[in-house]
Amino acid sequence: MSDGTDANKERPDGRQVRWDAHKASRRQLIIDAALSATEAAPPGTVVPLHDIAERAGVVRTVVYRHFADRAELDYAMQQRALEMLRDAVTDSLALEGSITQIIERIVTAYVNWAADHPELHRIATDERLGGARDLEMTIADIADRLEALLNLAIALLSVDLTAEDTQAMDPLVFGLVGQAFGTVRRWLRQRDREPDAATLAKFIARSVWFQIDGHARDRGIELDPEVDITELFNLTEMFDALIEADESSQG
Repeated sequence: MSDGTDANKERPDGRQVRWDAHKASRRQLIIDAALSATEAAPPGTVVPLHDIAERAGVVRTVVYRHFADRAELDYAMQQRALEMLRDAVTDSLALEGSITQIIERIVTAYVNWAADHPELHRIATDERLGGARDLEMTIADIADRLEALLNLAIALLSVDLTAEDTQAMDPLVFGLVGQAFGTVRRWLRQRDREPDAATLAKFIARSVWFQIDGHARDRGIELDPEVDITELFNLTEMFDALIEADESSQG
């Protein structure tokens, strides 16, 4: 008969669980304080650890308990900045409105975030911080979500793609997202940042649409930039429901 010893070994220690949660919370507090301090400092400033610790409400030795060195903290800052960037963009990914409206909504969300947080954007896209692969994965994640939207729109618009078209979709969409990143990064480096964010977003959105429309026309497909995808989606749902009801009545 088991005396419960093995079960006790497997059961996590309550104090350890609370301590781990405390460490994770303290670590995140330091990261957020570092990002906040960086945004408050002049552009391009490397904020001293003492200032970061003070903003986080801890002593500098506590920072070193959570990060081996400044490089590890910088990398953690980049991870958080990339997460914030990804969240800002993915919140705008929805199949609502026309093709051009969808594109402009996504691009505007990205450009606005970058304009509001230029230092966070700099950190997020700085490959010297060790997150080159993470930046690529973020771009790929956004591209994957955008590609899923495009594929759904293509299906709703009854557009027939060849096998080669389908194969090229992934790298092409990744390139479109990467192009937007490069454009915004260049724009943020300008002293006067002209044109303004709203105008830049429109230019990027139009550029994306021109490339999509150009590829479509090259294949003899004429896309209507004003057609409401939402209405097509609703009509498709209604049509499927009618078919299902008809099949049920016949069965």
